[in-house]
Amino acid sequence: MENSLNPAPLMLPEPGLGRKLFKQFIIIGAALFLIIVGCVVIYIKKLPLKEKTQTQIIIPTPTTPMIIASEAFHNDEYIPGKYTCDGLNMNPPLRFAEIPEGTLSLALIADDPDAVSGDWSHWVVWNIRPDTSAVQENSVPAGATVGKNDFGNNGYGGPCPPSDTHHYEFKLYALDTMLGLPKNTGKKELMEAMQGHVIIEAKLTGLYSR
Repeated sequence: MENSLNPAPLMLPEPGLGRKLFKQFIIIGAALFLIIVGCVVIYIKKLPLKEKTQTQIIIPTPTTPMIIASEAFHNDEYIPGKYTCDGLNMNPPLRFAEIPEGTLSLALIADDPDAVSGDWSHWVVWNIRPDTSAVQENSVPAGATVGKNDFGNNGYGGPCPPSDTHHYEFKLYALDTMLGLPKNTGKKELMEAMQGHVIIEAKLTGLYSR
């Protein structure tokens, strides 16, 4: 009878069991968090490009050719001596038209591809305002920067071929940016800075011989 009245022994939890369960809970929770983050990343990567770049500024492709011309000479005609090293050595008047939408600045390069060196820059100008419609003779558009030509001057150097007839190209570039270049920048550095920013370009070719 005495044995039957003794209470059954209590089953105590294993020492440290609560701590083990807590650790397992943390591990499971961290794993679920990583799975959720991974799913979100995969979803974002699979979003259509249009949804991810909806705030991107799109510059329309010009449908009308940009124009650079001169009242002093027509394309592929001789440049008057007044604008060469044999005359007053000043830049000819130029006219710009059909500047495309999205243009933030214009750049102008005049060079001689027939030079003995393979190329010779006569005039390097950038950060011309996009609303500029003309450049008067012997002048630079207000606010524009004039770089260094291959004569070593920050200005215009007129045609001065040693012999034969040379072609002189006045090239106008519409850019989608302004350029932060120093004044001693030459044609090569300007061309490098314009890479990826040219919307459209136009060219006027003049001839000269001595």
